[in-house]
Amino acid sequence: MYRDIPDGYRRLIEPIVTDHGLELVDVELRQGRAPWTVRVVVDTPLADGKVPIERCAAVSREIAVGLDAADLVPSRYQLEVSSPGLDRTLSREKYFHNACGHEVKIETHQPVEGRRRFKGKLLAFDGRVIEVEIDGEPREVPFEAVARARMLYQFTRDDFASGAKRADRVS
Repeated sequence: MYRDIPDGYRRLIEPIVTDHGLELVDVELRQGRAPWTVRVVVDTPLADGKVPIERCAAVSREIAVGLDAADLVPSRYQLEVSSPGLDRTLSREKYFHNACGHEVKIETHQPVEGRRRFKGKLLAFDGRVIEVEIDGEPREVPFEAVARARMLYQFTRDDFASGAKRADRVS
């Protein structure tokens, strides 16, 4: 979640991302045996996931220089900068608003109503509470309890159509 990004990483990374006309979605630090992984997810201000690979590469180069200069990662690391992808991360309030009506997968820090994992249709979000339909029943999850959330892409027949048909659909 965006709010869970450690301050040192956010202060270093967010201005770089913003200078490139993008928005910081998430930063994940995977520790363990070296090399660690620093995963940075960026998106356009429209939250459409259309970030060209060249822009991800440019952002990555600048972040790497900043991380090395600040000596922020106490181990060898590899840096990954990407856009959200099909199963996009829901890390900010606006992403939850945009995902209403779609299938989502939510994991909480602590159990809510006896469970930590919720998968279903996102019915509503008021800034404080997420309402998810699970097995035909609405369930409420406090936004502050969310550790991770993703919108699940629903594949259709059109996704597997021939290249010619897909090209027509995109135009």
